[in-house]
Amino acid sequence: MTALLELEGVNGYYGASHVVRDVSLRVNEGEVVTLLGRNGAGKSTALKIIMGMVRCQRGRVMWRGRDVSALATHRLAREGLALIVEDRRIFSLLTVEGNLRVAMRRGSPWQLSDIYRIFPRLEERRRNGAGKLSGGEQQMLAIARALLNGPSLLLLDEPTEGLAPVIVEHLADTLAQIAAGGMTILLVEQNLAVCERLANRHYILEEGQIVYHGSSPEFRLADHVKKLYLAV
Repeated sequence: MTALLELEGVNGYYGASHVVRDVSLRVNEGEVVTLLGRNGAGKSTALKIIMGMVRCQRGRVMWRGRDVSALATHRLAREGLALIVEDRRIFSLLTVEGNLRVAMRRGSPWQLSDIYRIFPRLEERRRNGAGKLSGGEQQMLAIARALLNGPSLLLLDEPTEGLAPVIVEHLADTLAQIAAGGMTILLVEQNLAVCERLANRHYILEEGQIVYHGSSPEFRLADHVKKLYLAV
């Protein structure tokens, strides 16, 4: 399989704190890969290093075989990477459709009609202020906005955090549909049922280091690993 993204011995810091330690992972084109771990393990920081929001101080971030460790965030976005952060960062004063139109990119394979087909709730609420959406609707809007920019890789940071179970199930259905269309996804998520449903492979971070890597069938059987590194 063709590697879209590779991390090679990546290290990152917050001040003097060494948060990500010699992390190596690979995301192949068309895969869904999860990055799991307890709170504070370094998962979100790893995503921010990939997007140039936290400096990669040692190691390399490789995109389509090219070292992009020093590229600025806006240049990485143009390369086809899109990060949906945990707090979503929608424009609350704009309408739903206003948020979407701001994100539209010329030449993107995703158009507004595609978004409304996948997210019919957003079409229903298109004239509403984005700040008045529920948490689940805001998450849908954040993902939809990223898709309109025409990414090759979606980096999702805790997309189901704080959502009701029925909304989580609906969002998982939507992500499965997006993945089935060929989108590559690197997913940070605490809900193991969602991860096991969506992902081809799984990595686990513990204290900033990769401590496990396995395929989806292997991970389903690895109860000892889940208890050791993921149980609260």
